[in-house]
Amino acid sequence: MTTPPDSGLSRALDAPGEPPLRPLPPAVAELLRRLSAPPRLAAHLRAVHDAAVDLADWLQGRHPGLAVDRDAVLFGAATHDVGKTLHPEELSGPGSAHEEAGRRLLLSHGFAPSLARFAATHASWDDPAATVEDLLVSMADKVWKDQRVPGLEDRFVRELADATGREPWEEYLALDDLLTRLGADAPRRLAFQAAFPVET
Repeated sequence: MTTPPDSGLSRALDAPGEPPLRPLPPAVAELLRRLSAPPRLAAHLRAVHDAAVDLADWLQGRHPGLAVDRDAVLFGAATHDVGKTLHPEELSGPGSAHEEAGRRLLLSHGFAPSLARFAATHASWDDPAATVEDLLVSMADKVWKDQRVPGLEDRFVRELADATGREPWEEYLALDDLLTRLGADAPRRLAFQAAFPVET
């Protein structure tokens, strides 16, 4: 199914945004078009993906020797809520049915399990099996709207300190500076998302 170029979904995927938001990976944008995803969902995924790019770039610059799958993080951020195409009521209300539904949806469209997992795990950062990639996706899903989760940040800082041998306080100060800067643009990201309807 082709989305008309003037549709809300096309605008959510292609409009520059304020602050300017990076486009979603082409495979994700195409999937959302095929699914006729709600425009509000596409706008949300762009905002979270954009925050994830900044987080991944920061991590790569600060810890260039740390083995992190950047592409997986960006895919995970760009698709973490894709299950809300099947559970649109969770776009405007609470619920977790979209998590496993999103994982299954991605698998059914041929995406690898290692990528599809983020749809199911983005809210499970406290799982002992969560990787640095999982934590980055979870953090992007919070900081885009300037939500700070101390337990998540502490877990991420411990992972970094263990991997690099640096002091946890040193890692925390650097992360806090980044999250504060990212959070400053939250009102504009929220306004961008709110400009698009929940309905397809």
